[in-house]
Amino acid sequence: MEKLGPRVRARTVQPIRGFTVLIVFENGVQREIDLEPYLHGPIFEQIRNNPSTFSSMKIEGGTIAWDNGADIDPDVLYYNLRPAWMEDAEAVRAQGSNLSSG
Repeated sequence: MEKLGPRVRARTVQPIRGFTVLIVFENGVQREIDLEPYLHGPIFEQIRNNPSTFSSMKIEGGTIAWDNGADIDPDVLYYNLRPAWMEDAEAVRAQGSNLSSG
C-alpha cells in the first residue's frame, strides 16, 4: 500500500463550473479539482443529474458532503488518488484475468 502524507481536511469548497470546484484545505493549499470522476454510484446519481444539488455541497468534519449522505474523502482529492469505484473495477478485471489465464 502506498504511503500517504498526513491526513488532510477540507476547509472550504466552492463550485466553479461544471463539476469543477475550488477546495481550500486546512493547510492552506488551494486546488481546482474536477469531481466528476468521483461522482459514481447510486448515492451520487441526484448530485450528478441536478446542478443545484451538486452546488449544495458543504464541508462536514473536513469532508465535502451533501445532504443525502454522500461525501468525498479529502485525502483522495488532496493526494490525487483514484476513486474507489475505479479501484473496484480494476480489481474485478484483474480477478477475471487471473481466472481466465489460470
